[in-house]
Amino acid sequence: MAELLEYLVRQLVDAPDAVRVEPVERDDALVYQLYVAPDDVGKVIGRQGRIARALRTVVRAGSGASGDRRRVVLEIVE
Repeated sequence: MAELLEYLVRQLVDAPDAVRVEPVERDDALVYQLYVAPDDVGKVIGRQGRIARALRTVVRAGSGASGDRRRVVLEIVE
């Protein structure tokens, strides 16, 4: 899932080399921390958060297919 998320975000930003995704275990959740260049944060969030919401939907849909019942969260970090 991290590879797919990284691929999608690299297509959106101006600095694709700065994109990095790190999965982190927290309590009962799996958190994908998405690191992007400071200038690209707005592009990843999108107007009214539409792109961020779409990325979160993709991450949740992909995690449900694996049969894992943990909560999945996407955090966007500069």
